[in-house]
Amino acid sequence: MFKLIGVIAGYYFFGFFGALLGLFVGSFFDRIRVYGSGGVNPLQNALRQAVFLETVFISMGKLAKADGHVSQDEIDHVEQFMQKLNMTAQHRQQAIKLFKQGADPAFDIAPTYRRFMSVCGHTKNLKQVLLVYLIVMALADGHFHPAEEALLTEIAGYLGYSPSEFKHVMDMVLNQSHFGGGQVNPAAALDDAYKALGVSKDSSDAEIKRAYRKLMSQYHPDKLMGQGMPEDMIAMATEQAKEIQVAYDLIKKSRNI
Repeated sequence: MFKLIGVIAGYYFFGFFGALLGLFVGSFFDRIRVYGSGGVNPLQNALRQAVFLETVFISMGKLAKADGHVSQDEIDHVEQFMQKLNMTAQHRQQAIKLFKQGADPAFDIAPTYRRFMSVCGHTKNLKQVLLVYLIVMALADGHFHPAEEALLTEIAGYLGYSPSEFKHVMDMVLNQSHFGGGQVNPAAALDDAYKALGVSKDSSDAEIKRAYRKLMSQYHPDKLMGQGMPEDMIAMATEQAKEIQVAYDLIKKSRNI
């Protein structure tokens, strides 16, 4: 959009060379509009990717150990996570080292999040995607331990979420999980679908559509990659988006919208 406007305006005022300048400037703003500010500088983007992955695996270790015991389900979850990332043997070793570092009871996670916020804190979606991944990790063993919830609340605070905002995100993720695999869980009621979108039965059709579009935008592959999401993790974000889509489809069907 900006690219076309730039070309037309540049040519109108300055001729051919003005059109070239308009193309460059318009492309710059289009990239910001689609990817966010992280998509402009590839070196900064690479740094965000590295810090994001470092924070994910350290946090997974800390979360797995939060209840005092790293379960086999949690280990399997991390293994599946690494398999989905198609990690090389060297990268797997680095990831395992970070996981063990986070699992050390003496490890202070606060500096990790200060670094994350200094590098990734201004991106639109990475903070929430990180928090969602960690909530899913906490559910890997089938239950939500109070120590895990306390740690996630602490992490959410580092990311700038208030306790009520974190609870809102957690409720959405818990209810989105009822729609995993692209199929509606028979035990999942329509109430779960509303909660998965962060709305209620009293919300208007327009409010529901806005909530749906906002959530889907947060998992948009181009935006996430532009802000520093490693490319191999996009498939995992897509899975989350599918759960949101199934929940929204259920609401649409019930409302005939």
